[in-house]
Amino acid sequence: MTLLDAPTAAPAVNAGASRRTLTIGPHTIDTPVVLAPMAGITNMAFRLLCREFGALHSQHDGGLYVSEMVTTRALVEDHRESWRLVTMGERETPRSVQLYGVDPATVRRAVEMIRERDLADHIDLNFGCPVPKVTRRGGGGVLPWKTELFTRIVEGAVEAAGPEVPVTVKTRIGIDEDHQTYRDAGLIAQEVGAAAIALHGRTVVQHYSGTARWDAIGELKELVTDIPVLGNGDIWSAEDALEMMERTGCDGVVVGRGCQGRPWLFADLAAGFAGRPDRVRPTLGEVAQILRRHAELLVEFFEDEGRALRDLRKHVAWYFKGYPVGGEMRHRLATMESLADLDAKIAELDHSSPYPGAAVEGPRGRAGTPKRAVVPEGWMSSRELSDAHATRLHEAELDTSGG
Repeated sequence: MTLLDAPTAAPAVNAGASRRTLTIGPHTIDTPVVLAPMAGITNMAFRLLCREFGALHSQHDGGLYVSEMVTTRALVEDHRESWRLVTMGERETPRSVQLYGVDPATVRRAVEMIRERDLADHIDLNFGCPVPKVTRRGGGGVLPWKTELFTRIVEGAVEAAGPEVPVTVKTRIGIDEDHQTYRDAGLIAQEVGAAAIALHGRTVVQHYSGTARWDAIGELKELVTDIPVLGNGDIWSAEDALEMMERTGCDGVVVGRGCQGRPWLFADLAAGFAGRPDRVRPTLGEVAQILRRHAELLVEFFEDEGRALRDLRKHVAWYFKGYPVGGEMRHRLATMESLADLDAKIAELDHSSPYPGAAVEGPRGRAGTPKRAVVPEGWMSSRELSDAHATRLHEAELDTSGG
């Protein structure tokens, strides 16, 4: 792939900076960047593609690449597909798995099973999901409001994982501005032995709308001093990542929507943190090559060409955002059935079309608008978990991710 061999350079800010690293328990990550788990997006194929770009400007793949979120209940109940999602490829080191659970005993058992099967070198716990069908039962981003429950889940996971497998936590500012939880969550995570905490600078009410509050990330960094604090939200470029770390003092950044259709962002990030000016500015032909590479990796992952190409369809709009690819062609690409079909369609594109600049950059993915926080009745009246709320919590462990 020519783009992977020779990325195009453009001026960068802070070009004289030395490379920064990130320490998570016993692991040293050569670039302080984490790929955020995204449901249906960050499967093994996409993780490997991001690693290939991150490796352009680093010795060890340029970041930490976390699996799609899986529910602890599904693992404990031995769901085959969930176990497949936490099975990593040979190149994936450290092996990083994100878990979501609401019951301390179930979370603990799931972590024990992962240890027994030697499937992970790092476990992340998700407390950031804003999806109503999860939060209305007390899960996801509203769970840290119940401090004792949050403490028991994190503490149990840390104990089950042992010192060799660090456990980290991802959370949000809180339910809304009047019910903030990130300060308590950070201090609790630090106290019970978590290896790091990542903060998405939005509330559950915000979902992905508006602007992430980087100031909250800075406040958490000042408060939590014994473990790394990672910042998440509105990282659309290497320059954004460098600016976040400069402004907040955080120890690393978590990248989600910014890499959708732009796996080459990890090359930019690795270069930026190495103090290099290299930035990937792909032509339309090079984007087509990357899309083709993504397809190949999906076929290997699913072991089913048809399923792989159907999965790739959701990425088409992201890959060609800003490029002169008309609606009719986008529709045809979004209905591809095979690698041969994909090849025939991308052959029709103008491969010489240059990088479009600003049209490609900036926010991508669904931002939406603020939404009312959907929580169980009486949930926010107390930080303690009532018996009534406890009986419904198991329903919150759905196969849904976010944060």
